[in-house]
Amino acid sequence: MKDPIEQLRLDALAYHRMPTPGKIATQITKPAETSRDLSLAYSPGVGSPVLAIAEDPDDAYNYTSKGNLVGVISNGTAILGLGDLGALASKPVMEGKALLFKRFANIDCYDIEVKTKDVEQFIETVVQIADTFGGITLEDIAAPACFEIEKRLKAMLDIPVFHDDQHGTAIVTAAGLLNALEIQGKQLKDTKIVCLGAGAAAMACMNLLMDLGLPHEQVLMLDSKGVIHSGRDDLSVYKQQFAHKTNARDLNDACQGADVFIGVSGANLLGPKPLMAMAAKPVVFAMANPDPEILPPEARSIRKDIVMATGRSDFPNQVNNVLCFPFIFRGALDVRATDINSEMKLAAVRALSELAWQAVPDEVLAAYPEQKSLSFGPEYILPKPMDPRLLTTIPAAVSKAARETGVARI
Repeated sequence: MKDPIEQLRLDALAYHRMPTPGKIATQITKPAETSRDLSLAYSPGVGSPVLAIAEDPDDAYNYTSKGNLVGVISNGTAILGLGDLGALASKPVMEGKALLFKRFANIDCYDIEVKTKDVEQFIETVVQIADTFGGITLEDIAAPACFEIEKRLKAMLDIPVFHDDQHGTAIVTAAGLLNALEIQGKQLKDTKIVCLGAGAAAMACMNLLMDLGLPHEQVLMLDSKGVIHSGRDDLSVYKQQFAHKTNARDLNDACQGADVFIGVSGANLLGPKPLMAMAAKPVVFAMANPDPEILPPEARSIRKDIVMATGRSDFPNQVNNVLCFPFIFRGALDVRATDINSEMKLAAVRALSELAWQAVPDEVLAAYPEQKSLSFGPEYILPKPMDPRLLTTIPAAVSKAARETGVARI
C-alpha cells in the first residue's frame, strides 16, 4: 500500500494532466454556426462595438466580457507554502484560483504569470493590461513587495485590485474569530491577541480586526526573531506599526494571559507551554499550511476549553479563502465597483459571520457526511464552502457597501 502522502501527490499530478492538461479553458458565448453569425462576431459586425467603446469606454461593459472577467496575477515569489519558485511554477495555483472563481461565483478568469521580481516592472505590466478586466486579484506575491504593488495599483486603476493572500485571509479569519469569541463569552474590544507571523496575511488580519474594534495596544506580533517591540532597530516600516513597548520577547512571554493565538507562520511552532499560559477559554487559529502551528487533537489534549480553527479541510473550522474572494468580487463586479474598500471588506466579514448562526441546509449536510452535525458552536464557526447561501448573502452585502460608499458605478 502506497504512503498516503505519495498517493496524494500521484493523484494530484494525474488530476492536472488528464484528460486535458490544466484546469481551465475558454468557451464561446454567442452562436457561431452560420456566415451571418461570423459576420456579427468578427468582420464586419465587430466594428460597431469597437466604435461604441471608442466613443464611450464604459460600453466595454455592455459589449465585451470585461464586466465578469477577473485577472489572477502572480510573479510566483510566494507560492502557497512552497516559497519563491518562479512565475511559471505558480500557474497551477493561478488556474486553481480561476477554477474557484468560476465554480463558486460564475466569474470568468484569465491567469497571468509575470516573470519579474522588479516591483516597477510588475506594476507597469499590470497597468498596461488592466483595461481587459473588471477586477484584478493579486496572488502569491512575497512581502513586502506585495504591499507596495497593491497600494500603487489601487491608486492607478479604476477597477478593484485585491490581494487575496492579505485580505481574503483577513476577512475569513475575522468572521471566524468574532464567532469563536462569542462562543467563549468574550468581546473583541477586550481581547489580547498574539499573532505569530508578520507577513502579508498576518498584518492584514490584525489591521482588519482593528477596524472591527480591536485596540491596537492589545496585539503582540512575532516574526522569526521574536516579539516585535519598540526596542528593535531591525523593523521594516510595515512591522513598525505593530511595535509596542513590552517586556515580552518570545512566544512564551507573549502568550501569558492571551485570549487569542493567530498563527500564520509554520508547522508545530505552538507548544504546550505557551498554550497553557493563555487565558481561560482561549481561541487558537493555527493556519499554517499544510501543517498548522499545532494540530487540533494535541491542542485539545492540553486545553479542554479551547475553540480552534486551522487552514485544513480535514478538521472542523477551516479558515478557507474560498469563503471570501469569489463572493466579494461577485458583489464588486455586479455594481461595477472602482475599488474594494474597507467598508466592503467589513460587510463581507459580518455577512460571513452571521451566516454561521443560521440553520444549515440539507444539501450542505449531504456534502459533508463525515461531520455528524453542523450547527453554530465550537466546531462550526464558519460556513462551509459548498453552502449555496454564500452566493446570495456576501455579494449582496458587498454591493450594498459599495453603493453606500460611492465606489459603485451602477
